Amino acid sequence: DVQLQASGGGLVQPGGSLRLSCAASGFTFDYVIGWFRQAPGKEREGVSCISKSDGSTAYADSMKGRFTISSDYAKNTVYLQMNSLKPEDTAVYYCAAVGALGPCTVVPGNDRLYDYWGQGTLVTVSS
Repeated sequence: DVQLQASGGGLVQPGGSLRLSCAASGFTFDYVIGWFRQAPGKEREGVSCISKSDGSTAYADSMKGRFTISSDYAKNTVYLQMNSLKPEDTAVYYCAAVGALGPCTVVPGNDRLYDYWGQGTLVTVSS
């Protein structure tokens, strides 16, 4: 069975950094890992994604330059490095996966394409 486990959330001051991890297991096919987040009272939104088949990455516009997605497939882990964090980045962050080849995209609503979801990890940006 495919399983995803997100970790690394916590409390950080504005301007600080966190690195989230998504440990994946059970895959027998190429896949895309996406990071999503949901703030209180808001809809879930895409953050970033990475494709195992070609290594391509994508980001939501508001995260470009601050967040970096990377992978260590030897450890079956995808990371989300988050820098220059802002209070509006406070949310529960989820990693998700879908069997796919080729580049991934971050567009509104494409969370519906993902078949597998990990539990969330809470990121709180506050002084």
